[in-house]
Amino acid sequence: MLSDEVWHELRDQGVSRAFRERSVMLRQGSEGTHLLALTSGLAKVVHRAPGGAVTWLAFRGPGDLVGEVSVFHGTPRTAEVVALTPCTAVVLEAQRFRRFVDERGLVMELMREALHRLRESDVQRTELLTLPLVVRLARVLLRLAELTSPGAGPEGVRLTGLSQEEIAQATGVTRNAVITGLQMLRESGAVETARKVIVIRDMRTLRDWATAVR
Repeated sequence: MLSDEVWHELRDQGVSRAFRERSVMLRQGSEGTHLLALTSGLAKVVHRAPGGAVTWLAFRGPGDLVGEVSVFHGTPRTAEVVALTPCTAVVLEAQRFRRFVDERGLVMELMREALHRLRESDVQRTELLTLPLVVRLARVLLRLAELTSPGAGPEGVRLTGLSQEEIAQATGVTRNAVITGLQMLRESGAVETARKVIVIRDMRTLRDWATAVR
């Protein structure tokens, strides 16, 4: 979204903070007093309904801003951000962030990013309705690989901290269906799995699954 130069300048506007695995980084319903610029780790964005149902919205990784919508609109947060792995992020105070954006003329860049995220959500909802499970699963794993290991080689990307329940939320299926889908990917040689660990062994095969209609 932002150039490397602007991103480094933005990071200088706040204070770095570490978040433990599974800790809540931004709480749903809280006021938008600040936002976070993720610098390491993997986080998930979810919405919690009053009855307790959890809806997965997105994964976020290094280079992503989270919590900026409530900062701009001055409204309570409509989603919760949870660290899936140990994370670090720069905490940016709302007023200082808005001033930084105004001074550097970044409003259009942020608007383009917001539109990109809306399109991403629309595509996700369409995929949940139309694509086979294993295709959705492969696309989720590729997205996670891009977030955690950008520019990685053809094999060896290690994804940690994800439960089968969370993968089920991201793909819109049951936990048992995720188990079946992972088995298919294992048999093809694309991945290996252990408890809360998925290792992508063959990126090319995984991409073939992600683009197939089976």
